[in-house]
Amino acid sequence: MSWTDERVETLKKLWTDGLSASQIATSLGEVTRNAVIGKIHRLGLSGRVRAGVAQPVRKQKAQAPVTVRRAARPAAAVGNAALQLEPAFAMAVETAPQPMATVVPMTERVTIMMLTEQTCRWPMGDPGSEAFSFCGRRSEANIPYCTTHARIAYQPVERRRDRRNNADH
Repeated sequence: MSWTDERVETLKKLWTDGLSASQIATSLGEVTRNAVIGKIHRLGLSGRVRAGVAQPVRKQKAQAPVTVRRAARPAAAVGNAALQLEPAFAMAVETAPQPMATVVPMTERVTIMMLTEQTCRWPMGDPGSEAFSFCGRRSEANIPYCTTHARIAYQPVERRRDRRNNADH
């Protein structure tokens, strides 16, 4: 099937009359609905307004009132104990978390060639520098890091979820 000038004029007339692409395809014969849609777009006829037919006005949905939720007092983990923080301090902790200070003496640090199953594999420094090394402290069983670095690497699900939620706001 080819688009002759006569068929194109018929297509334009039927489209402006408000017929659907399926109805136009049926009227023209030997053409699919998708072929009609493609031709309509190539001709630039895609935006049509039916004459004499009022467009329905959409009602806007009523917006739910915004409620401010007060967060429960967060607990700060110190070792195995949990301390209740004051709300003002808790906000400071949530907005600017302080990294755990881990000082590993240079004598305990190891190179990649010195790593074993029992040494902490936490990277220390810039990998491109000569001074790059790994923590080297004794690691826990079946964990590649020492206790201190394992706390940093493996955070509880709730803590990660809270951090993700705070980043979204």
